[in-house]
Amino acid sequence: MGIQKPSIPKGTRDFSPLEMMRRQYIFDTIRNVFRLYGYAPLETPSMENLSTLLGKYGDEGDKLLFKILNSGDYAAGLSDDEVRSASRICEKGLRYDLTVPFARYVVQHQSELVFPFKRYQIQPVWRADRPQKGRYREFYQCDVDVIGSRSLLHEVELIEIVARVFRALRIGVVLKMNNRKILYGIAETIGHADKMIDITVAIDKLDKIGIDAVKAELEERGLDRAAIDRLQPILELEGTNEQKLNILRDVLSGSETGLKGVEEMQTIFAAAERLEIPLDVELDLSLARGLNYYTGAIFEVKAKDFTIGSISGGGRYDDLTGIFGMPGMSGVGISFGADRIYDVLTGLNLFPEEIGCSTQVLFVNLGEAEQWESLQLLRKVRDAGIAAEIYPDAAKMKKQMEYANRRGIPFVVIVGSQELEARRATVKDMRSGEQRQIGFERLAEALEADFA
Repeated sequence: MGIQKPSIPKGTRDFSPLEMMRRQYIFDTIRNVFRLYGYAPLETPSMENLSTLLGKYGDEGDKLLFKILNSGDYAAGLSDDEVRSASRICEKGLRYDLTVPFARYVVQHQSELVFPFKRYQIQPVWRADRPQKGRYREFYQCDVDVIGSRSLLHEVELIEIVARVFRALRIGVVLKMNNRKILYGIAETIGHADKMIDITVAIDKLDKIGIDAVKAELEERGLDRAAIDRLQPILELEGTNEQKLNILRDVLSGSETGLKGVEEMQTIFAAAERLEIPLDVELDLSLARGLNYYTGAIFEVKAKDFTIGSISGGGRYDDLTGIFGMPGMSGVGISFGADRIYDVLTGLNLFPEEIGCSTQVLFVNLGEAEQWESLQLLRKVRDAGIAAEIYPDAAKMKKQMEYANRRGIPFVVIVGSQELEARRATVKDMRSGEQRQIGFERLAEALEADFA
């Protein structure tokens, strides 16, 4: 048997220690903010019953589900016809997102939960998509949702969460918002309430393809030219959020649903302003978000200083649990795109320098007596909460220093024969090259001060 060339499935990735430490920084930052607002962690299985997943994402989504064989040898002994009947041999699939498993969990555990129920979930999802730049078959989602309340205070809270997360990550962002009720009102006003989905799917592409291409697509989807002409000025509204809402109030005066959407946005924007949330929040009438289960406010976050798609998005849904037989359970949530946030932080060089450093202090190894003294000092340094290690062999000093350099370890502690005699360690700052002598009994305390 020949030597096998190592490889991984298309659309998946290995993450190096440096990448993992940077990803962990993103997850920890997001998680800490979620916890500040009283959201509790939840995990669901990687696989769900196919009956849970199928029919929840539309025909396209169904095609992108990874299905799982019941077991490795389940197909043994089955006829060709039986093998072709996938439902017999595939009853489970990898989760496609975190929202449908969340809805399933809420319905399954409704008697144990206290509503409103606030949860966050940071887990991988799988899609059998065509792999391309920035699109993977396995990727992480960071979701935060509250379900069981229609209060708009939750929308305001999500605006605060967005502001805190991106302030902590030092990314300048703009939060674009709209409301599906406003979109329905627009569809109703131009005489095409029946084509609400067609209209939202088309205008959601406005940023990418421009107004002319959107108009052409709307015509293809059966809208008459007069309706499209009435729609264009609405999509191109300029001014402050307040000015846009005032114009919309006139335009949508004949649509009860549309006016309800305007009123909701008025309440949300007024609360955000009164609380002085430090974030650019903009009413964007072209924002539609493709998912059909949204029924109220919708969110999308764009980075200001880096060109990339939205780095966060979400919205209000009134009946997500209805598909599992529990109607009328309203919720709102937002998802942070860890992979895109990673790309922004890398592109703008915003990762803190110390993140890539798993070891903060290296003790060099200069012989048996020195090694045993170093091991005792090493324990005290670790007790002080400092990540430290000792070079495993009594190798040449140059080799050990090169090792520290290549690993990006900021401090090296030298305990040689002279240091043993004087009971003072030599500490070298690898970035500046400066050296200092520190008594053994004070070493841990002095290093702790360096990392404070």
